[in-house]
This record gives sequence, C-alpha cells and structure tokens, in this order.
Amino acid sequence: MIPARNRIRSEREEGYRRHICIVTETYPPEVNGVARTLAHLVNGLRQQGHDVSLVRPRQDVDSVNPSYDSMVTLVSGLPLLGYKPLRVGLPAGDIIRRRWTQRRPDVVYVATEGPLGWSAVRAARRLGIPVFSGFHTNFHSYLKHYHVGALRFLILRYLRRFHDRTIGTLVASVDLRDRVRAIGLKNVNILGRGVDSQLFNPQRRSSALRRTWRASNNDLVALYVGRVAAEKNLGLAVEAYRAMQRFDASVKFVVVGDGPLRATLQRKHPDIIFCGVHTDEPLAKRYASADIFLFPSETETFGNVTLEAMASGLVVVAYDYAAARMHIVDGHTGMLVPYGDSQSFVEAAVKLTRERQSLIPIRVRARAHAAAIDWQRVVERFATLLTSPLEPRDAAGAEGDADALGRRRFATELR
Repeated sequence: MIPARNRIRSEREEGYRRHICIVTETYPPEVNGVARTLAHLVNGLRQQGHDVSLVRPRQDVDSVNPSYDSMVTLVSGLPLLGYKPLRVGLPAGDIIRRRWTQRRPDVVYVATEGPLGWSAVRAARRLGIPVFSGFHTNFHSYLKHYHVGALRFLILRYLRRFHDRTIGTLVASVDLRDRVRAIGLKNVNILGRGVDSQLFNPQRRSSALRRTWRASNNDLVALYVGRVAAEKNLGLAVEAYRAMQRFDASVKFVVVGDGPLRATLQRKHPDIIFCGVHTDEPLAKRYASADIFLFPSETETFGNVTLEAMASGLVVVAYDYAAARMHIVDGHTGMLVPYGDSQSFVEAAVKLTRERQSLIPIRVRARAHAAAIDWQRVVERFATLLTSPLEPRDAAGAEGDADALGRRRFATELR
C-alpha cells in the first residue's frame, strides 16, 4: 500500500490527472441543451488530460452502429413521455457499482435527476466516492404545461432529497441559484456556459438560404431554435411574429427544431417555415441567416441558444432571467422584457421591426460580447469544482471520509 504522503506527492507530479465519471440521461447525438453542454464539458476535460467516463442509457444509434468504448457504460432506458427521442435511464445500481469497483472514479458528476441518477448517487455514496449533481432542467416548472401541476409538491420533494445527497449542486446562473435555494436546495454553486463563436458566426450568413425562406436581403427574418413543445411558450413567439407582420408584411418566421407541437403549429400557421432539427454548421448557417431571435421560454435553466444567437449576430428578444439576464443589456446587446410579461415581449419585437436602423449596432455589440465567452474557462471551473474535495491534504486527512470532507470544502468555498 502506498503511503498517503507519497500518493499526494505523486499527484502533484502528475498534475492532478483525475478520473471523472459523468452520469446522464442524455448525450449527443441527441439534440438538446443538456446533451450539448455535457459534450463540451467532457471534451474540455479530456483536453485537459483528465480521464472521463460516461454512464448513460442506450440510444437508438447504439443499436444501428454498435461500438465498444471502455469509458462508456450503457444501461437500459425507456422513452421519455411526450419526448420519445430522449430516454429515462432505469435504475442501474448493481451495474454501476461493479464498474466503479473495477475502475474507481475519483469523483462523479450526476447531471440528471432520474432513476439512473438516483442509483448513481447511491452507488457513489456507498463506495465513498465524492459525488456532485447538476440542475440542468426545470422539470417542476414543466408540469403546468402538461396538466399535472398537482405533482409539483412531490417533484420538489424528490429534487430536494436527490440533491441533498450530493456534495453540492451546480447551476448555470445566479438567478437559478437563487431559485433553487428558494425551493430548499443547499450547497449550490454556479457553473456558467460558453459558446463556440467560431462555429456560430455572422460570416455564415447565406443569401441563398434566405431565398429558400422567400426572404430578400432587405427582409426581416425572425428565428426560433429549440424544442417545439408547450414548455417553450412558442405560441408567444407566433403572436410576436403576427404583430411584426402587421407592421411589415414581408417579415418571415423560421423555426428550427422538432417536438410534439410541430404538426399542430404547421397546420395552423402554414406560412411559418419549419426546418426540423439541425446541428453544427447547418444550424450555425440558419442562425446567421436570420436577423431577430425570438425566445419566449419561461422554463429555462440557462438557454444556450441565447448565446448561440448572439454569437451569430442576432438581436435576441427574451425574458429577463437565465442566460439573457447574464449576457444581455437591454437595448444595447439585445432586448430584455420583464419575466412573464407577454405584452412587453410582443412590443419589443414590434419595436425592432419599426426601428430597423437600431438592429445593426445591437447585432454588432451582441456578437462582440458573445465572442469573448468561450468554453475553456467554463471547463476549467468545472474541473476545479469537481476536484476540490480531492486536493492534497495530510496523511490523516487522506484516509478520511471523502464525502464528508468534500461537503466541508464545498461549503467553505461558497462563503
């Protein structure tokens, strides 16, 4: 057995290379904000030299193109009700414990709070592995959109129990930290988000693509990117579009994404251009080829699309919370409206239509702001937060309870 002091010295010499395991219900090629955020974090950690393993449900692509990766543990899952492309991971405590016994991670990050995440937290605690959690999705806020608001109390109780069993919870913004503290979560810390400003770039603007939207270079094109679902409040974006049209009939509205409301909206609004799901360069090209980004969602934990739109040189219209509150100065780098004030949202969109001369300076400033935000700093902070319980300490401390020590260290940093 290597003495604790020698292990600490060895860790210093190796530059603290760690084995970090991330447990998640969703991961690329699935298309959503959580999956894309985790991909950036995983790639960034690996570029820093850390070993990163994954535990996730099997996806359809795993059956079509099976491949073996010793750093990926696949478990069973079921399609998420109302959103079949995503799967809820089933409990997998035995599988996880066996895998972590064979190859023990230094720290675990559980990104989603489903049955898979719960079993991962239990397994980590039983094995004495420090475990953190992420709050990436406002599931409790979604309930009213699916007519099951009566379950809110039970969901909140579950979320509190889940996150209280971890060293700490990472959230994307200051206002989200305040909101989750208000529902009883403790030891909450902020991990922001970045944006790939080389991918999302105004230079990808395409006149040819705009022509397929029946838009000339002088026409205004409004854009929405995201899931076409009730919790995204897309009806308000349509209302804003109609109000913009009443002032300028040439305005076009493009929707990138898919979801349960798409068929209904297409039937009711045949003039709206539905593009389906796009990623990478095709997605970036659609951002850059629009002018105004309408983002009416009231249920975001962050809203990565806000930064992607700004980096693409669009004027974002959004509620004053989450990413918009962090990165938009009203009238300077975008348009902020009071949270939940639908009339102000519509008025802001119409104002941009009426005052088209204001678009160019706002777009330039939005791009400049977003171009300064990259993923590298976010990944560095993520690594620091996760590995803080693993920092070298004396021999006695090294043999102590990692979970309890991690809680103390995390609480100290929050002060």
